[in-house]
Amino acid sequence: MSEPLRFPAEWEPQAGILMAWPHAGTDWAERLETTAVCFAALCGAITRFEPLLLLVPDESVEADARAALTAAGCDFSRLRLIRMPYDDTWLRDSGPITLREGEGFRLLDFHFTAWGGKFEAGLDDQIVARLAEQGHFGAARHQRIEFALEGGGIETDGDGTLLSTWHCLHERHPDKSRAEIEAVLKETLHQHRVLWLEHGHLEGDDTDAHIDTLARFASPSRIVYQGCQDTADSHYGELQAMAAELRALRRTDGTPYELFELPWPQPVLDGGRRLAASYANFLIVNGAVLMPVYGDAADAEALAVMARAFPSREIVGIPCRDLIWQNGSLHCCTMQLPEGLST
Repeated sequence: MSEPLRFPAEWEPQAGILMAWPHAGTDWAERLETTAVCFAALCGAITRFEPLLLLVPDESVEADARAALTAAGCDFSRLRLIRMPYDDTWLRDSGPITLREGEGFRLLDFHFTAWGGKFEAGLDDQIVARLAEQGHFGAARHQRIEFALEGGGIETDGDGTLLSTWHCLHERHPDKSRAEIEAVLKETLHQHRVLWLEHGHLEGDDTDAHIDTLARFASPSRIVYQGCQDTADSHYGELQAMAAELRALRRTDGTPYELFELPWPQPVLDGGRRLAASYANFLIVNGAVLMPVYGDAADAEALAVMARAFPSREIVGIPCRDLIWQNGSLHCCTMQLPEGLST
């Protein structure tokens, strides 16, 4: 008889975080120097709390990464560098989605299409298989699934409830009905139910409304979400509608979720292009929450909201203006690995 499978929540104990270092062959090339400083700060913060597995494509990039990480005070005793080719650094979407399988683990390897074919992704779509083949996760089973899905597009409470946005999944699978998509999600991720949000979109977001920029589980009973109270802002209507949807959601016992609304930062522009500056794109690590900040007056309030949502964890702000230039923030470029997984 097969072992039971479970998709653990992000707040459960972790073995480490998986990332990939930016280099001249990625879309970061134009601003590589400032990007490296931002990545190094994030890596340094992660190694304060747990191990970090960091992909680098070759010896030269590894040397550059080591220099930047040293300057950022990274704990090298918690760092493991892995050489592997890749197209870009968004490991939340191209990395493994790990299920617990009895006492072991299963690495789900969904087809990565670079958000519906927007960019080249041939190498990124091979990352999970390469990691498994090279033995980086011990005896964990590798399962390839020919269904387009990104880790940033789903949230789980660890107890069988999945949260996602209909727009994103429909864009990936326009030929499938909601019932068909929901059936695949339940079967592959071993979830009992799927909660859909119909609203929510950020300008500058090319993921088609990933849930991890909008609303996140903080516990089985708590949801943190990106709000907007500025009636003059173009996001006001969509995010107000999303907030109403969240208020209407119910837990399996019929009770409402406790909601924590994050403040709305002022627009961050790059040559006239608005960037997706969301506070909801935070990363939970052992004992802490790393959350993006943007040098905005709302940063302090966002940190305070997060402290109320995660009262037992240290809240650490990470400057992320350089990350959102490429349309993602710190959760987008990281993937947690559950405790017990060989790394």
